[in-house]
Amino acid sequence: MTAPNTDYRIAHLQDRLAAEELGELGVRIEARGPGVTVTGTVPTAQCREKLVRTVDEELTGLTVRYDVIVAENAAPDRPEEVT
Repeated sequence: MTAPNTDYRIAHLQDRLAAEELGELGVRIEARGPGVTVTGTVPTAQCREKLVRTVDEELTGLTVRYDVIVAENAAPDRPEEVT
């Protein structure tokens, strides 16, 4: 069971993320069991690092599990062959 103020802290975190540049990310934050799970996809490793820092700041003291994937959006190194 999660702590009584966990839902409040998650809502505050979501508000903070929405107000910052991370607001456009497709990230979900949910209370699960005794902790919190953060899932989704971010465009760069730097975005993931900033997300983790922000979540850690807001949810200090809670167990947080991250399942956040960095999307590969680099240009291809060779042309695509269409047959």
